Amino acid sequence: MKRKAAITRKTSETDVFLSLCLDGAGIRSIDTPVGFLTHMLDLFAKHGAFDLTMKATGDMYIDDHHTVEDIGIVLGEAFLKALADKRGVKRYGFFILPMDEALATVAIDFSGRYAFTLDCPFAREKIGDLSSELVYDFWDAFAQNAKANVYIKVENGRNDHHKAEAIWKAMARAIRMACETDEKSGGQIPSTKGTL
Repeated sequence: MKRKAAITRKTSETDVFLSLCLDGAGIRSIDTPVGFLTHMLDLFAKHGAFDLTMKATGDMYIDDHHTVEDIGIVLGEAFLKALADKRGVKRYGFFILPMDEALATVAIDFSGRYAFTLDCPFAREKIGDLSSELVYDFWDAFAQNAKANVYIKVENGRNDHHKAEAIWKAMARAIRMACETDEKSGGQIPSTKGTL
């Protein structure tokens, strides 16, 4: 049985619908008012082999903050729901990904607890139409709502587009690894506590 989730978040600031299948093939249909974020989510779904459908609108006449953060919230909620009790999954994932001159290292633990760190300086205020400071807010919102430990570090980058793309691709691969079935686990919850 495929692991799926559908989440709707509607506030006075944003309206976000997301459908996620962890056991997909990277089929995606993504529509957000932030073009660069749409591009990042498109490659995230492709490299994670997640089926992802998303439709988001927001108060872009103010700025992109509410929309970007709420998409991160909904994506985290979807992974939390789709993983359910996390029985039989690997739980941990990591990836080191080169994107031209940039190198991103990420690690994730779907531990049921939140922790987040991002070490990536950006030179520009915006990457396309995405405020570069919102890369932090997006992944922080994801980590909080997925109840996961997320570590991201980017080294050697010159181009901010490459740095951001390295982050989304590396996160896709790390999350894909963490969500995979652990054949040696016998379908058990991957914790000595017996719950995550």
